[in-house]
Amino acid sequence: MKKSFFIVLCMCVGLVNADAQFLNRLVRAAGNAAENAVQRNVEKKIEEGVDQAFDGEQNEKSNDNESSKQKSNKSKDSNSSGWTCPSCGTSGNTGKFCSECGAKQPEPSDGTWTCPSCGTKGNTGKFCNECGAKRPDGNSAASAQPKKVETAYSKCDFVPGDEVIFDDDFANEQLGEFSSKWDLLGGNSEVVKHDGRMAVGFESSSTEIAPLMKDPKNYLTSEFTIEFDFFAGDNSTIGENLYSRSDYTLIFYDLEGYKVLEYAITAGDDTKTYWYYTSITDNGISSSFETDKLLRPNEWNHFSLSFNKRALKAYVNGTRVTNIPNMKAPAYMAISSRSWQDHGADYMTNFRIAKGAVPLYDRLTTDGKIITYAITFETGKAELKPESQVEIMRITKLMQDDASLNFEVQGHCDNTGNDKVNDALSQKRAEAIVAALVEQGIAASRLTAVGKGSHSPIADNSTDEGRAKNRRVEFVKK
Repeated sequence: MKKSFFIVLCMCVGLVNADAQFLNRLVRAAGNAAENAVQRNVEKKIEEGVDQAFDGEQNEKSNDNESSKQKSNKSKDSNSSGWTCPSCGTSGNTGKFCSECGAKQPEPSDGTWTCPSCGTKGNTGKFCNECGAKRPDGNSAASAQPKKVETAYSKCDFVPGDEVIFDDDFANEQLGEFSSKWDLLGGNSEVVKHDGRMAVGFESSSTEIAPLMKDPKNYLTSEFTIEFDFFAGDNSTIGENLYSRSDYTLIFYDLEGYKVLEYAITAGDDTKTYWYYTSITDNGISSSFETDKLLRPNEWNHFSLSFNKRALKAYVNGTRVTNIPNMKAPAYMAISSRSWQDHGADYMTNFRIAKGAVPLYDRLTTDGKIITYAITFETGKAELKPESQVEIMRITKLMQDDASLNFEVQGHCDNTGNDKVNDALSQKRAEAIVAALVEQGIAASRLTAVGKGSHSPIADNSTDEGRAKNRRVEFVKK
């Protein structure tokens, strides 16, 4: 019995040991299987991650390519529609420069801006640090010259003189100093920059200045013209007891030193009327012209005057305001200004005196070309000034009367600045003149634009007078 029990007990122990071993094997197998499953899951996840990363990279590349295509297409679409010039309003430009006026395409602003006139970068203010050009604002309507001014000049009978004997745009003067080309006869005056232009400021009441000439008492010929730009303020800050905002008076003297004519331009009284007054002191003749539409307040305006043996005519912004048929010939002149209390200074620039004009046809017959100083541009730009329209219309009439007449239009400048800038600018200016003539109906095939830069001077560039003569436009018969 005991023996049987022992045998049974041994068998149970053996079975238990066998089961334990079996269970151990099962546990190890299950552990291995679990470990392998985890490993496979890990590997699977890694593979999936790699696949996703790869697919994502491919998708990103695909998206980048698509984005690039869209940008390219957008760029093409943008180029096809062109850009609008902020200076003259011409749309559809595709190059870096405006096809109409030559202004440079504005760049995206990052707080600074690049001047479209001279290319100076990093400007932060309202005006270019280098040339004083106003920052483009994208408002073509505000930048363009008023149509009424252009219309006035197209009908204007003013003929600028051919030979420049005095010219000052104050560009090379030192700010805060008295201009080197003028004599101070009274009051106080200094060179300033106002509304984007270098100018002379009449800083005190009854300031009077005169051009410095070799013969200061006898330089006006029997036929001459005078032109200048003046700034016309308004009277928004003027009290009721103050009479005007701006006042400029040209005083003409004969050889004996007696006043022949006083011509006053007064802008802005307490009723915001702009008017002009002339008086001839030797015979008591006087006249006045009054309007509230002729001047452009808070802007630069253009004054021109012509004298022909005994007749005097004066113009403001292309409109004739004075016609005196008979007066004594002057020999020299001065200009004065009255700066009113709380007013500040009056400002004048681009002052020019020239000898009387020879008819265009006579010049063409004699020289085979027409040299003119009557076509002018904004400083550093290829933008025609409104007063240039007078000469444009004269050339138009000449070509309309003679259908066989063809011209090479040459733009010339002095040696101020470098050739790279001068050559490109003179070419753009010649093209602007051609465009203006074509706009008047002259066939483009009859005209060729050539920029000569400073390479063909006709006078000494070391003098102010010489440089003024070199800044010209030539119409060469071809």
